Formats: sequence, structure tokens, C-alpha cells
Amino acid sequence: MAAPASNLRINGDRLWDSLMEMAQIGPGVAGGNNRQTLTDEDGEGRHLFQKWCEAAGCTMGLDQMGNMFARFEGTDPDALPVYVGSHLDTQPTGGKYDGVLGVLGGLEIIRSLNDLGIKTRHPIVVTNWTNEEGTRYAPAMLASGVFAGVHTQEWAYGIEDAEGLKFGDELARIGWRGDEEVGARKMHAFFELHIEQGPILEAEGKEIGVVTHGQGLSWTQVTVTGKDSHTGSTPMPMRKNAGLGMAKMLQLVDDIAWSHKPDAVGAAGHIDVFPNSRNVIPGKVVFTVDFRSPILATMEDMEQQFDKGAREIAAEMGLGIELEKVGGFDPVTFDEDCVSAVRNAAERLGYSHRNLISGAGHDACWINKLAPTAMVMCPCVDGLSHNEAEDISKEWATAGADVLLHAVVETAGIVE
Repeated sequence: MAAPASNLRINGDRLWDSLMEMAQIGPGVAGGNNRQTLTDEDGEGRHLFQKWCEAAGCTMGLDQMGNMFARFEGTDPDALPVYVGSHLDTQPTGGKYDGVLGVLGGLEIIRSLNDLGIKTRHPIVVTNWTNEEGTRYAPAMLASGVFAGVHTQEWAYGIEDAEGLKFGDELARIGWRGDEEVGARKMHAFFELHIEQGPILEAEGKEIGVVTHGQGLSWTQVTVTGKDSHTGSTPMPMRKNAGLGMAKMLQLVDDIAWSHKPDAVGAAGHIDVFPNSRNVIPGKVVFTVDFRSPILATMEDMEQQFDKGAREIAAEMGLGIELEKVGGFDPVTFDEDCVSAVRNAAERLGYSHRNLISGAGHDACWINKLAPTAMVMCPCVDGLSHNEAEDISKEWATAGADVLLHAVVETAGIVE
């Protein structure tokens, strides 16, 4: 298909204003956002997104997982749509751009086509995937995973948050459970714009990341049980300290990740200690080990090393241990043609760029199973994300959306 002219650009000021307006919904305590999935704030953000989409001439579809699909018609009603999007939900202490840039960048494509009177042969659908973050309801990328057939809808509906509230019940409560069958839609291609969430682009002075692969991810929930007892009156040899067992296991996670450098990483991000009292030796801890690598064999080796080592630590200390795989996906190779469309767009527009492996999971990783998929990334300050201090510049956002526009429009086919 013909490439768009290099003077085809989005309205960077309008995109930025939309980002700032969405950020007013679910404000955090330190300048970011707390718009967790299926909360009232999530519902409010969805309403604003729908209003904007309908004003731009889109019709809104909604499936039974709450995924939103804003369709902008093409000239060929039989042509499969080109999908573009990301997510509007945030971490509890999240930034204003993680996910949101990809959704509103997709909306800005539609607005720009309206401004310029441009039509495409394929329809374009801007998507908001439900519960990408996986904080309130694990695992991450839940609704896109159901869409891709990785999870069942029944299982997803039954997942409970920390308060015991079920996903399906909360989706209905906020009014965003649709009737459409999940996964019934067919795609010509899918593109996702996202902030890098890492330091490489900014450190190298590159404006665009052309994402060629996604790291695989493995989440293992570990429950270690010992015995609650008084910190002052329990002799050291008689303690069954679950907290100490966890500490040794966390050191093991770090050692394993370092042994598979440079691309493998590992940490524990979610930790609960019971009873979490100053003068009680922890009798139980629950934590989640997060291993990632772009090589499947490496990721599997890290899992096996941790399983063996953690059980040995527990046995030596007289502790109980349970390990449960609670999330994950294999490394991803994105579609060569879609990746080339992103790279060619960056070159056509004169933006500096480099290939990237995404270190974070994204909805595109699941959709890649169903349709040709690629990602565009822009820098973020100090590589910081999942933090209220997350920051990008308007120029970075504009460059990323410009490249997204060109890749999507080229794939959808401009009608002369």
C-alpha cells in the first residue's frame, strides 16, 4: 500500500491536552494517577474516552470483558479493521502516560484523519483493553488474554481482589460489561504505542523505539509458613521465621537473574507479611517472583533454579513452602511487516530510532497470537514508570503518535 506523505502529522497540542484532561480522573497523591481497573475512576475515564470517540465519528463496541472498541469506518465495509490501542487503567501509584498514551494516541489518529479529510480502505478501531496492569486483579493483560484465548472468561470473572470482590461482579457494578462475545472480532493488524518504561531511548537520545520482540514473563506466587512468636522471648534456635526465609529467597532471585545477564531480570514486587506486627516474628509471608527474559529456555531455567533453591532454603529452616505459577507468557516476536511499517514511518518522518526489546508485558503480546502486531515506543524521563513521577515530553508523545499514525494509515490503506 502507498506510504503516507511525510507532512501527515497528528496535532501534538490536542493529544497533550487530552492526556492532561484524562489525568484529572483518578488523581494520585503525588502528581500521577490512581485509576485502578474496575473502580469508579476507571468507569469515569471510560465515559470520557467514549465521549471523545463518538465526537470523532466512531461507534463504540463493548465486549463481556469490558474491552472498548471505537470503530472508524473505512471505505470497504468488508475489509478487516486495523486495530490500535492500549489501556486506561493505572497502577495504584501510576503515571499519566503508561497505557493512556497508546489509547489517546489512537484516538488522535482518528481526529487527524477527520481534520485532513483522509479516508482509509480498512476501518480503524481504537481499543481500550481492560485490566492491563494486573494490580487489583492478577494476572496482567487479563482481558486481552481472554480475547486471545489464553484465559477463560469464567476463570477471569472469578478472580478476587484483596477485598474479596470478584472481577465479574465489579465489571457489572461499574456498568462496563458488554454483550459482545470476547474474541469474536477479527483483525487485519494491531499496533500499540507505549512509553518505553526503561532508560535506553532517553540515554541514547533516540525519539522512537521500534519494538521487535517482547520479553517473556513468569510470575510465581510463593507462600512461606513458619510460626508466629514473640520477637523478644523466642530463642534464636527455636524460631521459625518466615520473613527470614523470604529474605534468603529474595537473594536467590537476584543471584539467579545476575547469572543470566545481560537481558534476564528478576525481582519480587508484591510482598505480604503476616501478622506484620513490630514484636511478632512473621509466621507467614506471600510474595511474587517476577522473572523475565527474551529467551524461553533462559526463563525456564530461572524458574527451575528458583523452585529447587527455595525448597532447599525452606527445608533447612523448617519452614513450609508452596509455589504457584500465577501468570506469564512466552517471549514474543512481532510481525516483520508491521515492525517494518513502524521503522519506515520513523525514517520517513525524520525521527531518530533504534530497535528495542520490550522489558514489560503489553496487550500487544497476547494480540500477537491472533493478528500481525507491532509496537511503537517513546522515551520516558529516567526510564521511570509505575511511579507517580513518570514523565514524558510533549515532543516525545507527538513523535510516537506521528509514527503510529503513519504505520496505521499505511496498513489501513489511504484512499486516493
